[in-house]
Amino acid sequence: MNIQDAAHKTVHDYPGGSVSLAPRMGMSPAILRNKVNPNNSTHHLTVAEADELMGLTGDHRILHALAAEHGYTLQRSDAPDAGSLIQGMLAAAAGQGDLAHIVQEAMADGRITPNEVIAIERACTTIQHVLAHVAKHAAAAARQAVPA
Repeated sequence: MNIQDAAHKTVHDYPGGSVSLAPRMGMSPAILRNKVNPNNSTHHLTVAEADELMGLTGDHRILHALAAEHGYTLQRSDAPDAGSLIQGMLAAAAGQGDLAHIVQEAMADGRITPNEVIAIERACTTIQHVLAHVAKHAAAAARQAVPA
C-alpha cells in the first residue's frame, strides 16, 4: 500500500471518518478529506499531521507504508507478549511452514503474480515479527538470570 492510500484509509476507516477526526485535529472535515485524497494535488498532509492522525486513530498504516516505500519493515519495540521462548520458537516454525506453503502454491504454475508477492511479503513480515519477539523473550530471560 502506498503512503497516500494508507492516509486515505486511515481517515476513512476510522469510526465517523473525517467528521469525527477533523475537529480533533483542528481542521474541517472537508480539509482533512482533501489532504488524504490521493487525487487532490492542492492539499497535503504534513508529517506532523500524519503523526497526530496515527496517534489519534492508533492506525499505523501510514508509518508502515512510508517504511515500505524505502525498503524497510517496522517492528514495535514494546515488551514481549505473554508466553514463553519455546512458544515463540514454535510460532516462528509454524510461520515458516505457512510461508513454505504460500511459496509452493505461488510456484505451482511457474510464475508469481503480484497478489502472490503480497501474500509472500505478509508471511515474511509475520515471521519477522514473531522472531523479534523470540529475541525479546531471550533478552528478558537473560535479564532475569543476572543477579542484581
